[in-house]
This record gives sequence, C-alpha cells and structure tokens, in this order.
Amino acid sequence: MGVRIDLHTHSTESDGTDTPSELVATAIAAGLDVIALTDHDTTAGWAEAERAVREHGGPGRLRVVPGAELSCACPDGNGRTITVHLLAYLFDPRSTALAEEQSRLRAERRVRLRAMARRMADDGFPVDPDELMAGLPPDSPGGRPHLARALVRAGTVASVDEAFARYLGGRGSYYLPRTDTPVHRAIDMITDAGGVTVLAHPFAAARGPMVTSEVIAELAGHGLCGVEIDHPDHDPQVRDRLRALAAELDLVPTGSSDYHGTNKTIAIGQETTAPESLDRLAQRCTGSKIIG
Repeated sequence: MGVRIDLHTHSTESDGTDTPSELVATAIAAGLDVIALTDHDTTAGWAEAERAVREHGGPGRLRVVPGAELSCACPDGNGRTITVHLLAYLFDPRSTALAEEQSRLRAERRVRLRAMARRMADDGFPVDPDELMAGLPPDSPGGRPHLARALVRAGTVASVDEAFARYLGGRGSYYLPRTDTPVHRAIDMITDAGGVTVLAHPFAAARGPMVTSEVIAELAGHGLCGVEIDHPDHDPQVRDRLRALAAELDLVPTGSSDYHGTNKTIAIGQETTAPESLDRLAQRCTGSKIIG
C-alpha cells in the first residue's frame, strides 16, 4: 500500500468529535501517513496535535499538516454571492491580518450559535443556550453541529443529519446567516502568511449553491493553488469534470474525507491525496512546516 494522505479533517476545536490527540490516534489506527488538521477558523488544535504526534505517532509514522478551513463569500458566476470553503495549509498563524479575521469569525460564530439556540429554547426545544456555550472549548468557533448534537442528546432528533435537514440547514426555520470573509481577501491573507489555499468540495450539489468553472478559473488567476476533487460529496462524473479543470488551470488536485468523527458517517482516510500533490503544495509554503 502506498502513502495515504487525508488533507481535510476536523477536531473538537471546531465541529468534530475527536480531540486533536484522538484524531491523531484515529489516523494512526487507520494506517494513514499524513493528515491535515483543518478546523473551522481556528488553529487552536495545532499544538495538541503536535504533542500527540511526538508522543504517540513516532518518527515516520504520522505527519500532520497544520491548516484551517475558511468560510468565504464568493460570486457564484450567476449573479449571486454564496458561501464557499477554502482549505488553508501551512500558513503562519501569527500573521496579524489572518489572526484578527479568524478571531472575528470565531466570535461571530459563537454569537450566531447562541442566537440559534435561544430561538429554539424560546420555542420550547429542550436546549439550554448557556449550557451549550459553556461546553465549547475556549477558542472554539462553535457551530451548528454543536447545536445539532444537543438536539440528538435531548432526543429531539435521531442524528446530526436529521437536525440539519429539519431545523439548522440553510432553509431551516432556525438558520441564521453569518458574515463570511470575501474569498479574494482570504486567498490574499493566506498567501501573505506563507500558506496555500485549496477550494473545498466545489461541486458538492447536496450542500447547496455552487460556483461555476469560470469562477474557479478566476480564483486560480488570483492565487488559488488547488481544488479538492476526491471528496465523499463528489460523484464519479463530478470528479472527472474537476480533474480535467484542475489540469487545464494547473491547480493541484487533492482528495480528503472531510472527517468529523461521529458527526458524520464518513471514515477518516475514505478519500486520499496523491503524495505528489502534497509535495506541490508544500513547495509553495513558507509559513509553517509539516509536523512529524
């Protein structure tokens, strides 16, 4: 078996259910060689992941790519502005502009989460906003999966997916919007911080509105480095389209599970990235190093 690389995973520092240490252990148990820790709008898990690699991974057993997932406002190519996700890798977290923007986003996510929980509590749902917020890690951005898990624990829904489908999704009655970072600014901030950006699951129709191929081409011209192709939400036809587009635009093709622990049924390492793709990304980075 060749080198197995999963470049999109989440921990309890955002909306996953594994702590960073548990995530490292899960990756080792799954036989992975490299994972990227890409929590939403935070780098808080980096230090714990590094300690776990040093203590449990062992040299040559597992490496961790420090990263984050950024929610961005982006033209969709059809006259609307939608949310897209950027995976950012190997940037310097001390970059002032980036740190300030991530801090703003985390604060806004927490305000939004409390407001959604308050609305549900006021309508009689068995949700305690104060208890919900107190259960978050101090630097966690907080998000709808935390509220979804509270609904599961209360027996209101059977699963996180059901909570999103009935109440918390973009069309749900308790959904509240947020102010995302303009995508061009996000690319610039990560580039200035010595990192690289990859557009996450761009043609995942089940997630909602998508950008056009023309928008991806424009983002590539602005400095986008790669595109996530092999993702659980992309069918074979979509992957073929994206692979051809990546080749045309000289974008680095990646593959990732988008692992969230028990929040999703996806297994870590279910989708993987070719070693040469990681090499291409790493060669362009000057901000941080791969751990391990």
